[in-house]
Amino acid sequence: MDKYKDYEKVFHSSRAPFAYIDLSLLDINIERTLLRAGDKKIRIATKSVRCLEVLKYLELKLGEKANGFMCYSAQEAIWLCENGLDNLLIAYPSLDSESIRRISTLTSEGKKIYLMVDSQEHVDYLEKLNLSEPLLLCLDMDLSTYLPGLNFGVFRSPLRGKSEFQKLLKRIKESGILKIKGLMGYEAQIAGVTDNQDKRIVMNIIISFLKKISLKKIPKIRESYLREIEKQNISLDFVNGGGTGSMESTRTEEGVTEIAVGSGFYSPTLFDSYKNFKYEPAAGFAIEIVRKPQENIYTCFAGGYVASGAVGVDKIPRPYLPTGCSLISNEMAGEVQTPVIYKGLENLGLGSKVYFRHAKAGELCERFNKVFLVRGEKVEREVNTYRGEGKFFG
Repeated sequence: MDKYKDYEKVFHSSRAPFAYIDLSLLDINIERTLLRAGDKKIRIATKSVRCLEVLKYLELKLGEKANGFMCYSAQEAIWLCENGLDNLLIAYPSLDSESIRRISTLTSEGKKIYLMVDSQEHVDYLEKLNLSEPLLLCLDMDLSTYLPGLNFGVFRSPLRGKSEFQKLLKRIKESGILKIKGLMGYEAQIAGVTDNQDKRIVMNIIISFLKKISLKKIPKIRESYLREIEKQNISLDFVNGGGTGSMESTRTEEGVTEIAVGSGFYSPTLFDSYKNFKYEPAAGFAIEIVRKPQENIYTCFAGGYVASGAVGVDKIPRPYLPTGCSLISNEMAGEVQTPVIYKGLENLGLGSKVYFRHAKAGELCERFNKVFLVRGEKVEREVNTYRGEGKFFG
């Protein structure tokens, strides 16, 4: 199948730059995610999607295995709730008093919106708001692996160790307005660190070794926290763990009830470099050739949609179609122009499109107001991204 020719037929009259999601490939990724999840529920990570209509589509397709959404902002959770979504876990602590007051009201109306806390300072802040309605809390534990001179993980939660956890449980239970209803631990060093990078054999070996060390520790940490929860007779709605990159290990933990998945649905380029799974490139963007400075070099308009995180070549968008396109190392993807080298069989010229994949998933949607939803040989519809809805949540 010639995907480039297929897309050229579908998008022949579409003005570039534009973003698209191939629903046929998205469906394949959903099926693979369901298979990898085993008996665990799936909580959809919104930051990796950033499009309301696609979030609704994912929930529908996941069926009974769907268990709500993991949001990245309190304002976002409120907006999603007001647009018909429920069971919303806010993955990061919020100090937005106005949003927290609104969440308290929505909770009193029967909506499930969970705030994240990982310290007594968070609890103190929430209590000082003097709310009359309850707040549902999720505790975020630290699952990083600490080795001499190395934090193999992320600087996220300060909640580590049995003593600290017990103190926080006691502090929250003393409050009449705060209810512990969830427990979360994100093993970023497993879920978010690639272990099959091209031409980096030594690094892949090191990463795989470090992952093995972590995988021995993570279940024990989570188990110990769950035992403390049980001792306190606290009934949880969920225990959240993992991400797209860690499903094979997270699903084996008996205490985990759900796995957060986001990036795997779109499958950006960073997700090409894992050993244990493969997804299809369901999301991308197209830019248009506007110059041909010399033979086999085609200069496109725009394209420099670089991803967040530690700076590196892996954060740069990658030419996808036509097959054989590559960036020029001393220019790469630029703010207003992106030259590519192509020596293949397609007859490219001014006005031809080059299709790219973003390094990350949801960040693609921060560059475009709309995305085309494509299936087969036609555009099913065009839908707004968060940006297209006029929303910016951080």
